[in-house]
Amino acid sequence: MPPRPRVKVHVTGAIPSRVSESLALTFELVDRPGEAEGILTLVTTHVDDTYLEACGAQLRMIANYGVGVDNIDVEAAKRREITVTNTPDVLTKATAEFAVALMLSLLRRVTEGDRLIRRGDKWEFALEFMLGESLEGKTVAIIGAGRIGHEVGRLVEPFGARPIYVRRRDPLDQVLGAADIVTLHCPLIAATHHLIDADALDCMTSSAVLINTARGPIVDEAALVRALRTGSIAGAALDVYEFEPQVAEELLSLENVVLSPHLGSATRSTREAMGMSAVESLKQVLIDGRAPTTRVL
Repeated sequence: MPPRPRVKVHVTGAIPSRVSESLALTFELVDRPGEAEGILTLVTTHVDDTYLEACGAQLRMIANYGVGVDNIDVEAAKRREITVTNTPDVLTKATAEFAVALMLSLLRRVTEGDRLIRRGDKWEFALEFMLGESLEGKTVAIIGAGRIGHEVGRLVEPFGARPIYVRRRDPLDQVLGAADIVTLHCPLIAATHHLIDADALDCMTSSAVLINTARGPIVDEAALVRALRTGSIAGAALDVYEFEPQVAEELLSLENVVLSPHLGSATRSTREAMGMSAVESLKQVLIDGRAPTTRVL
């Protein structure tokens, strides 16, 4: 008997070589999604009704290379009985660690000092020069009490900070008014789009700071710029942006802002683990014919 044809999988962007090699051992990698039974999607790929229609009826599965699936119209996939998976757990520690790194950089003015040095500004040691804030004693409002949010709470406690976990039904205005640091770890869904808007920012104190390593559109970026310029809040550290990869021009000139290019899960081991998780999900569905352990729907 001739060998059974291998299941075809399409990958929507560049992935680590270890992940690509693992895929190639089991699947036939194809250049066009219209040929594939499975698609490995990067979070930069927008999978909507039109995209799925173009893929064809043979498509059985989408494995998203990330924990958030806001880039996928899951209802459109559900109508077509297409399985969707994500990569939870493996990026929890890396993303939480990066959120804390942003907190410390903002509070201790690390990147602000780096910019000063690189500009060649004159400076000398002085007792009142570039004073920052300690994480010790701070109340950290963690919006999104999932895996990453709880890991952030675990990490800040040894610094002497007090985490408060904010769930979807909790009164947000009261929490924002009591927090020194507000850090976002909720998914981007209809209910969280512009969750941090002008009204929410007005609830925060003038000494409070905002950290976002979740998704950009959770924050109304224009409202954030106004709050930072007027001193309604003390600062912000952003790893994601409302119109990513575009960054609001106004943010670039503000010294009380730390900006990074979506690096939350960006360690080699984490990104490889995410990919291997996606590969395993593809095998579970397309080869073994069973329900994947990381199923979204």
